[in-house]
Amino acid sequence: MKRRPLGWLLAGLAAASLSVSAQVKDEVQRFTLKNGMEVMVLEDHSIPNANMYLFWKVGSRNERPGITGLSHFFEHMMFNGAEKYGPKQFDRVMEAAGGANNAYTTENVTVYTDWFPAASLETIFDLEADRIAKLDINPEMVESERGVVASERTTGLENSNWRTLSEEVKGAAFRAHPYSWPVIGHESDIKAWRLEDLVQYHRTYYAPNNALVVVAGDVQLDEVKRLAKAYFEPIPAQEPPLPVVTVEPEQKGERRVYVQKASVSSPNIMVAYHVPASSDADTPALDMLGTVLTQGRSARLKKRLVDELQLATDVMAYLPESFDPNLLYFYAVARPGVDAEQLEKALLAELKAVRERGVTAEELDKAKSLKLMSFYSQLETINGKANAIGTYELFYGDYRKLYTAGEDFARVSVDDIKRVAGKYLLKKNRTVGILDAKEDKE
Repeated sequence: MKRRPLGWLLAGLAAASLSVSAQVKDEVQRFTLKNGMEVMVLEDHSIPNANMYLFWKVGSRNERPGITGLSHFFEHMMFNGAEKYGPKQFDRVMEAAGGANNAYTTENVTVYTDWFPAASLETIFDLEADRIAKLDINPEMVESERGVVASERTTGLENSNWRTLSEEVKGAAFRAHPYSWPVIGHESDIKAWRLEDLVQYHRTYYAPNNALVVVAGDVQLDEVKRLAKAYFEPIPAQEPPLPVVTVEPEQKGERRVYVQKASVSSPNIMVAYHVPASSDADTPALDMLGTVLTQGRSARLKKRLVDELQLATDVMAYLPESFDPNLLYFYAVARPGVDAEQLEKALLAELKAVRERGVTAEELDKAKSLKLMSFYSQLETINGKANAIGTYELFYGDYRKLYTAGEDFARVSVDDIKRVAGKYLLKKNRTVGILDAKEDKE
């Protein structure tokens, strides 16, 4: 097969993604209920299924010391029974209707995802309205779920080196902003949550005026509107939550944490840099920077640290979507026998090289191809479209920015990569975390 230049692939992917974006642009419709709940609808009749994504604007950033972890806790509680559909009934009724569901909590949002045959649309509205308006927060269920979450926290720290290290790095990188604590919360807070805190938290954050609902699939706008008015509109609005006003002070020097964990087979290194919120104009270039360095076997850090120097078994980057300024993470796992100091030195040297000399046009073209393929793949399914519409609406300020996402990635230049690397990948702006089985050197 004749090989084609990357530019051809990029042009094709960009055209395809823009075509899909244009399709979404033309078909997304929205309305707001009298109680303030926002609903967006995408009619897509390609398959006889539909989905409902409920984006609740509550995550760990909305908590305070003493009640950390409550957002994640309610992700659990919302499946434990309400007035009409009691314990375990939410899943059973949904599965009997041919549907499935999931949920996740981040620093910024809690999202519930329902997938179902389009004919079951009214059942889904009924299920969701019941647990939004009439969730059963009783002491026995709270104590039972408290134990589940406490166990999840312990197990997660035991099983995930990333989670163990990121918890400490976040805590060091943020001194004021609530991004400093883990989404699952502090152990002592989990043990101390009071019933009245839970009731107030649910009333405040699971109010219809704090939600964005996206329905996509084989549905009609008029039918979605009718059901939304029948099931969601009677739920009363609440006073808007207090805004998160804390701004993390500028970091003025490198911070370091060392975590000892006996079960670690080789050192793990995490380097995190403060970066702006997702809505900032630098985000596409920062996102592309992480992709250039870590995505694909020939990515800069993988090629250098894994293949050539054979210091690491894996390297990755992570840039969370975020309402407030957050962190760009780089993470490397050392090969057995490789010292933490050796791997850290090599990782920082590569980041310094990017800061000083940038990346090549070929590296950037490969990264753009990967980003555009991922973007295009997401928009091929009704689930992906619903998630993208909600994500762009919340994190990028307007769902219509989805239309230009492919162009935004394509527009990033090698100069942009060097500029953001030089602006953010600074020693004074970073927090270094080391996870190792042995005690740190004195």
